[in-house]
Amino acid sequence: MYVTHNRAAIDEMGYAMSRLEIEPDHCDSGEVVHGVSDSQRSNKPLNDLDNEIAQLTKLKSGPHQMLSQIAPGRRGLPVSTVKMLAGRECNFSGRGRFSSADCCHVLSRYLPVNGPWLIDEMNSRAYVSHFSADGSLFVAGFQGSHIRIYNVDKGWKVQKNILAKSLRWTITDTSLSPDQRHLVYASMSPIVHIVNVGSAEIESLANVTDIHDGLDFSSAGDEDRGYSFGIFSVKFSTDGREVVAGSSDDSIYVYDLEANRPSLQISAHSSDVNTVCFADESGHLIYSGSDDTYCKVWDRRCLNARDKPAGVLMGHLEGITFIDSRGDGRYFISNGKDQAIKLWDIRKMSSEATCQEDFRNYEWDYRWMDYPPQAKDVKHPRDLSVATYRGHSVLRTLIRCYFSPEYSTGQKYIYTGSHNSCVYIYDLVSGAQVATLKHHKSPVRDCSWHPYYPMLLSSSWDGDIVKWEFPGSGEAPAPVIKNRVRRRSIY
Repeated sequence: MYVTHNRAAIDEMGYAMSRLEIEPDHCDSGEVVHGVSDSQRSNKPLNDLDNEIAQLTKLKSGPHQMLSQIAPGRRGLPVSTVKMLAGRECNFSGRGRFSSADCCHVLSRYLPVNGPWLIDEMNSRAYVSHFSADGSLFVAGFQGSHIRIYNVDKGWKVQKNILAKSLRWTITDTSLSPDQRHLVYASMSPIVHIVNVGSAEIESLANVTDIHDGLDFSSAGDEDRGYSFGIFSVKFSTDGREVVAGSSDDSIYVYDLEANRPSLQISAHSSDVNTVCFADESGHLIYSGSDDTYCKVWDRRCLNARDKPAGVLMGHLEGITFIDSRGDGRYFISNGKDQAIKLWDIRKMSSEATCQEDFRNYEWDYRWMDYPPQAKDVKHPRDLSVATYRGHSVLRTLIRCYFSPEYSTGQKYIYTGSHNSCVYIYDLVSGAQVATLKHHKSPVRDCSWHPYYPMLLSSSWDGDIVKWEFPGSGEAPAPVIKNRVRRRSIY
């Protein structure tokens, strides 16, 4: 592990909490677009960060005012764990217990930076990985046709080893149903497969030990269109009755599992739809991101034949690789090939895309070229985003980013994989890069923070799945040394 701790951030318990210095010889130096460096972290919100999201984050992750008071009229943040516990015992808050925000204030200081501990290593690139909603399962999908589901509570034992059916190129995405009984997986094909992961067999071989039902997303199920497009992104709805997908034919699809057919197709963008997700539990709003550089919001309650979105959000200079919703139907983040994460408020969206790409005066392809130095200073003339976070790199593949968990952190952080083999963690409000996790030898395409514990897993093209924790399991992490075979990918 290459994470260095600033001594000034050691609190009364003797632990390094969240102020971490970055070693530039291992990863690219972080750049915070709002002018806050890693060694000059500030608890003040960014000057141009929307005050509402800053206040919402504070309410979800800040301690009670009586616990943070250091003198009449003066508050000091962050509050040490010892002081928080003492304040609870003295009933400073008048509740006799911690609120959820108090708990988040304590837990969010314990970043999962210790490690890594090796969970698994494969001879194939890891493309996707994520925890189940309750954190009991972890799913990892690899280019070599394998999808593994690990039982977190039973020592990371492989609960299901799925061999993908009719794979084209790679596993592009997976999604667990809310009841954790079924998993859907996609590849560069209009056929998405669904598997019962609750069956007793560990080895899941299509139509031998398990049934891998095919969900045909092509408009009419026409065999002539059998492989006319691929699926980049799939997500279950909260009620588990629908699956939304983004495709290489510039469309968004919604599949009705009860009717066993596509219920909606939207000609959504002018290029590949790399990412889609539901905005909240209602399922009415869908967010989409595309290589046409736009994020779009779709309201299923008022769609018409013209496939007009409820709104368009401009600001990225290059294609969108991933979108993660905050879950409130208002805010989301997107990762872009312009080497930036952007935070969005859909209330700021435009009715249509009014800006053309005349500001782009360079030729570049992220699949095999480095990002042009002159492009780093280019700004979108109509940037509607709330904030921008820089420091990681988005090259060669569709790298993903997420909000940190609500339960343990109050969603006060943003984290992402990176082409330079690292995982980056940013403070949502200050914009500071608070941690960089360094272990892998190839791009980290995906990573996932446990919904309840200070534990983060990263998955890389080097085939490693590794675990980062705080304070760790008590055993020394062992370095993994093996020969790597690097290959080029276009997805």
